[in-house]
Amino acid sequence: MHPPAHPHLEAAMLDGLDALVGALEPRELAEDRFRVPPDAVRTPGRVLGGQLLAQALVAAGRSVSGKAPHSLHAAFVRAGTPGRPLELAVERVRDGRSMSTRQVSVLEDGKPLLVAIVSFHGGAAEPGPGVAPPAAAVAPPEDLPSLQQWADQLPADLRKYGRHWIEQPPPIELRLGEPPAFLGGPRTGLTRSHWMRLPGPVGDDPLLHTALLAYASDFLLMDMAFRAHPADAGPGRSNGLSLDHGIWFHRPARFDRWHLHTQDVLAVVGNRGLVRGTIHDADGQLVATAMQEVLVLPVSAP
Repeated sequence: MHPPAHPHLEAAMLDGLDALVGALEPRELAEDRFRVPPDAVRTPGRVLGGQLLAQALVAAGRSVSGKAPHSLHAAFVRAGTPGRPLELAVERVRDGRSMSTRQVSVLEDGKPLLVAIVSFHGGAAEPGPGVAPPAAAVAPPEDLPSLQQWADQLPADLRKYGRHWIEQPPPIELRLGEPPAFLGGPRTGLTRSHWMRLPGPVGDDPLLHTALLAYASDFLLMDMAFRAHPADAGPGRSNGLSLDHGIWFHRPARFDRWHLHTQDVLAVVGNRGLVRGTIHDADGQLVATAMQEVLVLPVSAP
């Protein structure tokens, strides 16, 4: 067993989860138009892309009944300003017998931060047998360090890159067998897995669990592009931004239980990297597949 890196960590993560769930309760301004509070989980200098994904999915789901989301395809248009309220505009693109499509724009001061297409499919609540790649062979989460423990072990010259993850931890438990590249981890191999789950219960709403899974799917994909980049893209030597994000939901998720997110780099060409994630539940069932293209920008030497 691995104890928490700091005594306050569990309480801080639960507070963050409460704030995140609150940010996923949009207030209706008019039909298909909503306002959400400022970003719930602060990230230095930017609004977390995963939160925008989750907010877009929830807003789209407000206009659909009897169908569950099966995919979300989003373009990150511009960076948001931390602390600013956002509006969500939903366009009802199509309603068919078994499929519905929505376009959602997440707006700050009328300008889009993210534009997403969300698709919904009706049918049985529980899918039948299927064919999917098995989960990676990884040690159970109880035997792996948390992200905060890796951050806590950084040498003095790198400690500033991990401080935020301890002082303001995201509302997601992350356990992995090696530190990510942005915390000085190894830059070899194109595949890495980590366990993830919510730090506490959030009720039984399936749309909320799906949105929170979408939120968490954004974590560490960009880091894989840093890890695989042919240049030295370690801490302090590169910046990055997400260009787009797609996620396909294969099965219902209970995200207050452990899920294994295996991420592999498909390509790094120039400064653009394409990373895929496959998300399995603790029973080994494939729950979701994610794809993200990121831009890695080496920091110019002074």
